[in-house]
Amino acid sequence: MRVKGSTPTRNRRKKVLKLAKGYFGSKHLLYRTANEQVMRSLRYSYIGRRQTKRDMRKLWIARINAAARMHDISYSRLMHGLKLADVNINRKMLSEIAIHDENGFKEIVDIAKKALEN
Repeated sequence: MRVKGSTPTRNRRKKVLKLAKGYFGSKHLLYRTANEQVMRSLRYSYIGRRQTKRDMRKLWIARINAAARMHDISYSRLMHGLKLADVNINRKMLSEIAIHDENGFKEIVDIAKKALEN
């Protein structure tokens, strides 16, 4: 007796070809090449989601460093001062404050400088 996987097989292949919509050449027409490309694309998107987190953190640090140097302190000394002063603020919020609220950022810098002096 042979296996005839008509409906499940067709559905599985349609699902892959739907994901491959818009790909170049035979990658959106032929099941095997489409499946290879879809698997690769899913792997790229998985990696990309993690890379985005890294890139954003690097951007926040660059922004904080630029703002901190305008107030005569380096990024590393600012973060060390905040840790000593027991100020718990994440880099995302600190970069937003640096961009939108210059006076607030200056107060944060002053807190870090006082903690470094003591």
